[in-house]
Formats: sequence, structure tokens, C-alpha cells
Amino acid sequence: MNLLKAEKVSKVFGGLKAVSNFDIHIDKGELIGLIGPNGAGKTTAFNLLTGVYQPTTGAIEFDGKSVVGLKPFQITQGGIARTFQNIRLFSELSVLDNVKIAYHSHVEYGLVEAVLRVGRYFREEDEIEQKAIDFLKIFKLEHKKDEIAKNLPYGEQRRLEIARALAAKPKLLLLDEPAAGMNPQETQALMEMISWIRKEFGLTILLIEHDMNLVMGICERIYVLEYGSIIAHGTPNEIKNNPQVIKAYLGEEVE
Repeated sequence: MNLLKAEKVSKVFGGLKAVSNFDIHIDKGELIGLIGPNGAGKTTAFNLLTGVYQPTTGAIEFDGKSVVGLKPFQITQGGIARTFQNIRLFSELSVLDNVKIAYHSHVEYGLVEAVLRVGRYFREEDEIEQKAIDFLKIFKLEHKKDEIAKNLPYGEQRRLEIARALAAKPKLLLLDEPAAGMNPQETQALMEMISWIRKEFGLTILLIEHDMNLVMGICERIYVLEYGSIIAHGTPNEIKNNPQVIKAYLGEEVE
């Protein structure tokens, strides 16, 4: 059974079809790429999969259940987490608090316990802080746990955003252009980190990316969007040699 399945999904804004008959299926444990020219509808597709937008038509299922009509926080609680093309951290909060926030979607203490600070509140908060610190160690950010997030260098902000997404305990991680703004050395380190994350956490990953070396280097299958529709799907080698893809997107970037 597919972990994620979208069938004939369309999204219309006014009279404009941003996504049309979008079909994608991802099995548990896969690392899949979604590529296409600027304006092809990639981020709109991510927004549909995560409940930011509701589809005009079509079906989206995750882990065998429809997610159409669910709000983003409900989809996150159900097992889908994402990062954004433009980093979206709580910029005025500390590095540690950014990760702790992700854990709060899974707390068991109630509102009264939180307000009065009784019962399970302190025990769970202590556990969350320790888990968050352990997570920061994985991403080599524990020494900056008390720094304000906006003061981190760009590459560390990216790592923090991914750490926060993973702290939500997802089954599926959506990465929206994680290499944007990175130099070649940072991109290589990111490739290694994504591959490690997938193995270490047993994750399924869907990746939007413009850096073709990254996409071709780590993805098992790739979907290609143009004008909101999937025009090709296959292995990196099949995509690299697909004349329709070359014409629409790749040009001379990949031989």
C-alpha cells in the first residue's frame, strides 16, 4: 500500500489552474524528487499535500486515509512534516525553543495542567527539553541552544528547520528546496544529511529541489511538473534522458 497517494488533484485560483490532474504515489521508505521550472506548481502541490490549500478536485490519501479537508496541524499530527523554500523558524525564539515547539503537538497534559502547572506538566516539559537537546546534538546545534534562531548562519538555520520538522515524529518528510542559498560544500553536506536522516529515522522523503546534482544523486524516482501537470516520472537516468523533460526543464544542465 502506498504511504502517500494523490490522484487527479487540481487546484484552481479564480480562473487559473495552478495544479491540474496531479498524480503521485510514494511507498514507505522511498526518497522521491519533484522537479520542474519556476512556476510549475511544485510548492502549490506541497501546500495541497499538507492542508495549506484544499484541492478543487481529486483525492489525497496518507497511510490509507483521506487528508482532504484536514487542517495543516491535523496533517502534521497524522505524520506529515515539512520545511519551506523560505525558512520559517520562530525567529525571535531560541534554537532550543524552536525544537521544543514541535514536540508540543504530542503532549499528554491538559490545558488546566498547563495553566496551573500541576500534574504531568513539569514531568513532560522536562522530557521535552531533554529530547530537544538530544535532537540538537544530532544536528550539531546543541552548543547554540540558547541563541536566537534569526542570529544563526543560513546553513545552520536550514539544519534547525529540518530538526524541528523531525521532532514532530513524521512518517513522511517534505523538503521544499532545502539547498536554496547553499554553496556546493553545504549542498554536499546536505545530501549526506538527507540520506542519513532517511536511514536513521526510517523516513519517507519527498523533495523539491532545483539543484540537479542533489536530486539525481539521492532520489530513487523523480516526478516532473510543468504548468501544474506531471509530464514525466521515472528513475534519475530515465528522467535525465527524457526528451520532453530536457525540452521543458533540464536543457543542458544534465547530459
